[in-house]
Amino acid sequence: MKRRTLIASAAASAAAFASPFARAQARPLRIIVPYAAGGPIDVTARLLGERVKDSLGTVIIENRPGGGGNIGADVIAKAPPDGLTIGISAVATHAINPWLFSKMPYDAVKDFTAITQMVRVPNVLVMNADTAARLNIRTLADLIAYGKSNPGRLNYGSGGNGSAGHLAGEMFKQGAGIFAVHIPYNGGNPAQLALLSGQVDFNFDNLATAAPNIRAGKLKAIAVTTLSRSPALPDIPPVADTLKGFAIDTWWGLVGPAGLQRDVVHKLNQAFVTALQSPEAKTRFAALMAEPVATTPEEFAAFMKSELVKYEKVVKLSGAKVD
Repeated sequence: MKRRTLIASAAASAAAFASPFARAQARPLRIIVPYAAGGPIDVTARLLGERVKDSLGTVIIENRPGGGGNIGADVIAKAPPDGLTIGISAVATHAINPWLFSKMPYDAVKDFTAITQMVRVPNVLVMNADTAARLNIRTLADLIAYGKSNPGRLNYGSGGNGSAGHLAGEMFKQGAGIFAVHIPYNGGNPAQLALLSGQVDFNFDNLATAAPNIRAGKLKAIAVTTLSRSPALPDIPPVADTLKGFAIDTWWGLVGPAGLQRDVVHKLNQAFVTALQSPEAKTRFAALMAEPVATTPEEFAAFMKSELVKYEKVVKLSGAKVD
């Protein structure tokens, strides 16, 4: 009896000191996606959610769109730090919005625990193919030369003030020393339709969105915005070949609320990094023009901080603000 009592006592003590994540394996893991269902971020979250079920158990994807991603990100920040609610951080929620919005419901650094980066999607400078031919623009140098010799004649569209396309355009104008009128639209799709119809001269668009029209010959890809060439468009040079240091792309990753225990973070990182590196995931991501990026929690935390610093300058340069 004494032996059984000691064993029971030891088991009870072990359970008491086990991490909340370990004690709650029967409960599902909830991944908050701060954007609507069906988009690239939602698709990749669901893909990885399926692949980690063997190691993490049932996974539920919960879409919380609104506020430019701030609503969903705030849900993650205010969740209990037990490893059962994590979510997506993106360039908007953790690098752009803190400078774009006058009031934020969360602190992009202090209120989160980094788990791993997931994906990088290059942006691409595209022109209406007919416009590019008419203006005899084949390269980025041609576009810059045209802008300098025709001041005030160029314009570009974006998905709205403070969007990635808007900020990329402002970075480009400053680096190239040219002027182009910014025309904001209510979302990326209307901006692309404006480009296809010739209402604007160029856009900085998400590669996944622009690729079908590039392949169809309706849009001409001038340059990608990553520092190196994209495997999806290996013949298209980066803007950085002409404007040194130019880099702006779309990324997202996994974070939890602040205070996640180290063993919980390690388990989550291990599961999702393994999923990111699987051949099946790489194949699916390639179809979305996305590049999987698996990192340590420390690497992702440092990356997000560097992006936050970078976009402070970019947003101030653009003059964009959301009250």
